[in-house]
Amino acid sequence: MIKLVAIDLDGTLLNGKHGISDENKEAIKQAKEQGVKVVLCTGRPLLGMIAYLEELNLREAGDYGITYNGGLVQRTDTGEVLSKTTLTKAETEEIFKLSKQINLPCNFIDLEKIYEPPYPKGRESLYPTVMSALPYVPIAMEEVPEDIAINKTVFCYAQMDLDEAIKNIPVHFYKKYTIMKSRPILLELMPKGVDKGSGIAVLADLLGFKASEVMALGDEANDAAMIEYAGVGVAMGNATDDIKSMAQYITKTNEEHGVAHAFQKFVLN
Repeated sequence: MIKLVAIDLDGTLLNGKHGISDENKEAIKQAKEQGVKVVLCTGRPLLGMIAYLEELNLREAGDYGITYNGGLVQRTDTGEVLSKTTLTKAETEEIFKLSKQINLPCNFIDLEKIYEPPYPKGRESLYPTVMSALPYVPIAMEEVPEDIAINKTVFCYAQMDLDEAIKNIPVHFYKKYTIMKSRPILLELMPKGVDKGSGIAVLADLLGFKASEVMALGDEANDAAMIEYAGVGVAMGNATDDIKSMAQYITKTNEEHGVAHAFQKFVLN
């Protein structure tokens, strides 16, 4: 019996117009009425999904969210952080040096701000085009506080240039950090061991649920860990081939209310 459902946002719950269909809303409403915990699981900060949480009535006492690709587990009604894994100042500095080495702009994100360290000449970050929920703050690396706690760093740039630059990231970075693409133009670096699967596992443990009682739905590489973790891993019809290959079930696309379809099959009585 499914007791916890983790849902990715972009390309999964949201359609191409960044909206939630009535069919998906109704399925989530019915699941919540059955006592199932429905959790949005995203690379965004909590502020970046507040509007969707409110639209789905998922900001009440006992509601949770997984943010920063699993780096934070939070109560959605108060924002209280139940679990957090962050990058240190030294790690942030190392990633900034990498940005200069591969000639790409990077941004650092904490709970309240998106930092803009100096970008390579003529190479502006595209992150403001995908994330506007937090203020952007220019910062010189020598101004970074010793106790800064960064939730993730991002490289957001034109897809062809980004893909070419990724080939030049030294192997030891992959051993030290969790590195994944969440969109064609977006590469994200998190603390090692942080992914959506680890975030859902932490929440399931807090709630006393087993992995077999969890369903996860996603479409992109940053959803892989939670689809592998969940007892029922569901790939969207529009998911990448890699995600489809690891899922137990492939639902309809995000334009065809694939979330509602999976809820009908596995969750709703």
